[in-house]
Amino acid sequence: MKSKKTTREPTVNASRRSFLKKAAVGTGVAAAAALPTIHVAQAPISMRWQSTWPTKDIFHEYALDYAKKVNEMTGGRLKIEVLPAGAVVKPFDLLDAVSKGTLDGGHGVLVYHYGKAPALALWGSGPAFGMDPNMLLAWHKYGGGKELLEEIYKSINVDVVSFPYGPMPTQPFGWFKKPVGKLEDMKGLKYRTVGISIDIFTAMGAAVNALPGGEIVPAMDRGLLDAAEFNNASSDKALGFADVSKVCMLQSFHQCSEQFEITFNRKKYDSLPAELKSIIAYAVEAASADMSWKAIDRYSADYEELQTKNGVKFYKTPDAILKKQLDIWDQVIAKKAAADPMFKKVLDSQKKFAARAARWQADTNVDMRMALNHFFPRKK
Repeated sequence: MKSKKTTREPTVNASRRSFLKKAAVGTGVAAAAALPTIHVAQAPISMRWQSTWPTKDIFHEYALDYAKKVNEMTGGRLKIEVLPAGAVVKPFDLLDAVSKGTLDGGHGVLVYHYGKAPALALWGSGPAFGMDPNMLLAWHKYGGGKELLEEIYKSINVDVVSFPYGPMPTQPFGWFKKPVGKLEDMKGLKYRTVGISIDIFTAMGAAVNALPGGEIVPAMDRGLLDAAEFNNASSDKALGFADVSKVCMLQSFHQCSEQFEITFNRKKYDSLPAELKSIIAYAVEAASADMSWKAIDRYSADYEELQTKNGVKFYKTPDAILKKQLDIWDQVIAKKAAADPMFKKVLDSQKKFAARAARWQADTNVDMRMALNHFFPRKK
């Protein structure tokens, strides 16, 4: 019988092939690990915005400041371009344009939406139960205002994400042809204001016309307005108020607690990665602080220049008129709260927050005018 021939050669060959294969794979992995990581660049997300302010107004500068912060903080991943008022839509049409997606976002104020829902004007108009603008922002973030604003926008089918920010100093009573010494001086004046301030000045006897900022001075120049208010020394100077009036009355309760509003189209905002949404929110807070600091610097400088170079005389609004504004405000909000449950809901929320917060602030803060007069006494 022939013995069977056995061989291990196929096994050896198979083992060799397996070894060589594993070695090749290992070499490939090592080689791949040694290569630099290649990142595929993502195209930046572009947004087209519009403000409700003319290019020359410091308010438009604030809008540009916010966009710059976001653009830099995202490393160029999100690029916001801000156009001035009227570039795409009229100032009072901004909210609708953002909601519909005609614009991706905007920079304005909530009182401009007064015609859509009266309660929106409470983010700016009136004495706010003794809260200053920064306190009103505190109410918005921590006292329930944010949720109420979302509820209002949803009820009127406005599809935006809103960020109130930027506390504004108390706005002047207005620019006039001559000083206002008593309430009767307001009778029959053709006067510009917006929001619930329309109700206040109407009750004071004025014939009110709501106009965007850029249209005020031309209207005064043509005699369509006798007097007007806008906001601050820098804006008023840039818009040319000193060319049509040399009298400005300071201090008023009609808009002493206002702030700006940044809006995003909701669909555009919701499509953003979570980290970009966080940057947007933190940029709002950074811009809010920066705006308040810039306002102190610029408004005070322009306040001085309007007096020294433009011959403007500033007067304090008489206390009797200020007290009358508060009395009128009581009547206005009582009437609107009775007719509008949402208006009442916002009022009640603000009042509850102000009852403790405004009292705390008034009791805690020292009267800085005493120190001011000590260091810089006025000449007799």
